[in-house]
Amino acid sequence: MRPIRPSYTARRGRNARRRTSPVLAAVALASALALTATACDSGAAEAGGGASASATSTGDNKITIPDDIKDKLKEHGIDLDNWKNGAWKDWSKEDWLREADEYINPIIEGLWDPDRMREAEDPDNAVDDSDLSGDQGVTDPEPAPVDAKAVSPTYHDNVPEAGKVFFDSPEGTMVCSATVVQDPAHPGKSNMVWTAGHCVHAGKKGGWYRNIAFVPSYNDEAMATEQLGSATEEQVAPYGVWWGDWAQTSDQWIEQGGATGGDGASYDFAVIHVTPEEGSGGKSLEETVGSALPVDFKAPAVTKVPSITATGYPAAAPFDGETMYQCTDKPGRLSISAPDPTMYRIGCTMTGGSSGGGWVATGSDGKPALVSNTSIGPVTAGWLAGPRLGEVAKGVYDSVSDKFAGQ
Repeated sequence: MRPIRPSYTARRGRNARRRTSPVLAAVALASALALTATACDSGAAEAGGGASASATSTGDNKITIPDDIKDKLKEHGIDLDNWKNGAWKDWSKEDWLREADEYINPIIEGLWDPDRMREAEDPDNAVDDSDLSGDQGVTDPEPAPVDAKAVSPTYHDNVPEAGKVFFDSPEGTMVCSATVVQDPAHPGKSNMVWTAGHCVHAGKKGGWYRNIAFVPSYNDEAMATEQLGSATEEQVAPYGVWWGDWAQTSDQWIEQGGATGGDGASYDFAVIHVTPEEGSGGKSLEETVGSALPVDFKAPAVTKVPSITATGYPAAAPFDGETMYQCTDKPGRLSISAPDPTMYRIGCTMTGGSSGGGWVATGSDGKPALVSNTSIGPVTAGWLAGPRLGEVAKGVYDSVSDKFAGQ
């Protein structure tokens, strides 16, 4: 995903290429927008992948696919053993699972080794419509750029909830950022991760991405790129690799989401439920990293939020995707489509790869909470925009929590 907002693909440090997004004339923006995922084809041929999809993990880390999903897979001619042996690389339209109940993500042990990670570039508290009416359809002046600042290592000591999401797409191995969030059904023991919808599903012209995995505190010691070439898995992924065994995004993203131009951006969020690739000693993700953020679905109107901090691993130039950065700014309003919820927008120079990273502000209870995630930004960088989390976002979140409430 392009730098933050611009959806473009970059090959880590070499042969960069962009998909320039169309100008948003509807909101009088001169900047072209694009989704922020960064990709690298070099890993695509190695080893060997609202709206939701599931697979249940067992104690031995094997994925048990429900019978109804097995039937759907058979309709597409998909054999799980062949899938894990490399059939996931088939992105033909008829085999690219798209619908809410078709997502599968069986663990392929060792797929996300350090080299491949490095090559991936780039209750009812819902806000009702009356709370958004003052912002609906309004766009504030473009914010001044805010230079992204590198987070001091170790990352776990400073932002323990943050990490990277790795996945495969037709364009190659890709990367986003994400945040460990609380699970109301399992207080203190969450296995839930918040990211952008475009980090799990391609939107209206595609389906579910494959081999989705989360690595908390990636490169915790902030080693330089040259050092990472000889780093061990424990250094690169000190808290393990966690595979998504259930993913959910909004129906709006699946129906409207596009690679450029901001289509569906107001609903560009997703929740992934994860399970460890290797044993975690019975500990949940939250227990393993020691923290999880609450999600605030009734945060104040955009104009009443004094400050937001966005965190991510920008991978498009001039960044390399190996280091965690943050931007802090007072948000303004960005309306891409008048009928859709107005988005938050902040000044920030982070680029692609930071997509899906958490936006944290003082929540309605006065404590830090996740209130958005990086979704779009201009091709030239300088600002980021993220969806305001309301009723639809809460529905996605609650559905994932409820799915695993009895487990």
